[in-house]
Amino acid sequence: MSALLPNIRHQHPADLEAYFDRIGEKKFRLKQVQEWLWQKHAHSFDAMSNLSKELRNKLAADFSLPALAVNTTQYSSDGTVKSRFKTFDGHFIEGVLIPTDERKTACVSSQIGCSLSCKFCATGYMDRKRNLTYDEIIDQVVLINQQSEQVFEKKLTNIVFMGMGEPLMNYGNVMKAIERITSEDGLFMSPRRITVSTAGVAKQIKMLGDDEVRFKLALSLHAPNDEKRNQIMPINETNNIKVLVEALNYFYKKTGNEITLEYILFKNLNDSPKDAEELTKLFRQIPADLINIIEYNSIDAFKFTKPDEEDVQNFMNILAANKVNARLRRSRGKDIDAACGQLANKDKA
Repeated sequence: MSALLPNIRHQHPADLEAYFDRIGEKKFRLKQVQEWLWQKHAHSFDAMSNLSKELRNKLAADFSLPALAVNTTQYSSDGTVKSRFKTFDGHFIEGVLIPTDERKTACVSSQIGCSLSCKFCATGYMDRKRNLTYDEIIDQVVLINQQSEQVFEKKLTNIVFMGMGEPLMNYGNVMKAIERITSEDGLFMSPRRITVSTAGVAKQIKMLGDDEVRFKLALSLHAPNDEKRNQIMPINETNNIKVLVEALNYFYKKTGNEITLEYILFKNLNDSPKDAEELTKLFRQIPADLINIIEYNSIDAFKFTKPDEEDVQNFMNILAANKVNARLRRSRGKDIDAACGQLANKDKA
């Protein structure tokens, strides 16, 4: 029954203030409840200890407070922590805590499943069940931050929207989540420490520019031309590279924010010297700061493998000779299926 009640975290403050007035409570109750919801991150009305038992019972009768719960947690030998979270309606999503000496990064999901069907991504083989709500996205960040404090005694420093789903196809909830995460009465994290990664939804990339967002943007490129990108990313058929170049330039003109290109190397697909030269030309058309060259993490459904180390180095050398700012990013959490492209709610045996 509680799931059918209005979610208290989705109520406008003015409506909640009117509610408290209607039941004869003082105006300051709104501030108390908002603090419990967004600063103390209470996941039940019973936890709101400075409210009377009577008021807590009244809130529980009139509102629901659905929240994510940690279902399972796995620890990698390299320090990465992967969690499977359960939603109030019985779905599962995954989030990852990626620690380094300098940073503690949360990799969060934006959808339950994904509709884009990228061939190299385990999530792409799952059906998209629904979008995550903004409070579910925030719950991920809060729970991963708690893990960081418990395991490493450090708070999160960064957030990347690189988990399950396409963030720009859940635009409203992702934007509301980031607004709350960066607000003074939320987690108060700098937007410069947040990166939203997209498979390339040109219309929404331009919308980010129009909204003058302050966070960073990453494009999952993974191929230097349309022919090869079409093979592995069906979205390219409606959002081709030329259209994406235009959208990224528009985004940069409007915001001046940092743009990163993500490029996974696949053996005999996009790892040749010719591919590196094409990537160089493409890089010069986009106001990108960096290309992350990413090691491919195998999944059962995809036929490609990662290139030989010599080919990887040759590829990097060509980019360096062309003065392309590129960084080879080694994957973390592969032993628990927590690395890039591996999130699929799969139990590790």
